[in-house]
Amino acid sequence: MSEQNCLVTNDWICAEYLRSRSQELTEATVQHVWITVVSVLIGLAVALPLALLARRSKRFAGPVLGLTTVLYTVPSLAMFSLLLPLFGLSSALVITGLVLYSLTILVRNILAGLEAVPQETREAARGMGYGPGRMLWEVELPLALPALLAGVRIATVSTIALTTVGSIVGRGGLGNLIEDALPTFFKAQVLAASVLCVLLAVVADLLLLGLQRLLTPWTRAGGAEPEPRTARIRRPTAAVGAG
Repeated sequence: MSEQNCLVTNDWICAEYLRSRSQELTEATVQHVWITVVSVLIGLAVALPLALLARRSKRFAGPVLGLTTVLYTVPSLAMFSLLLPLFGLSSALVITGLVLYSLTILVRNILAGLEAVPQETREAARGMGYGPGRMLWEVELPLALPALLAGVRIATVSTIALTTVGSIVGRGGLGNLIEDALPTFFKAQVLAASVLCVLLAVVADLLLLGLQRLLTPWTRAGGAEPEPRTARIRRPTAAVGAG
């Protein structure tokens, strides 16, 4: 009886709310995860060619980095308002906005990772007959993974937070529950949705950190992990020089 009364007394912690609204919470969480994953993946697909363009020439680097930085400074409400005529009140509106916000983080991290690849590694790859495309996919991107995945982690956590703003068009995942609860200040719903947002961010960051450690074992301090296969192309160059 006391658990049911917590809905009447509008307590912050209410087990009855979690039981009676479990389906609503699940649907909102699934929508939140879906929007976040799609936004980050599309952002990564757009950021990679932009980073390659910025690396190609300083003439392109300034405009690319400048534009992505300006986009990140646009307030979310203004961003969605500008995109509204193009996408209407849809998930595409929210996803497009989130993709644009993710670009400044992803482009800079990908560019930093690519620029950190040792020049001698590139020269060794060219000496072994690697063309530009093969060098990018088999040498540069693998060695740039630590910085790239660090950017993905930051962008993912940021996107999880920004997804809640999509509630203004009814596509905000857990943000919808928060917005619905604010007019009546339904404490249990506000707390539950907020805690789930935080948990999503923590879980996503831990999962991506695990993926990063799995894909880049050579970055673990003090470990006896083998170096990446692509890094070994430096050795033939040293052997030839020694000869």
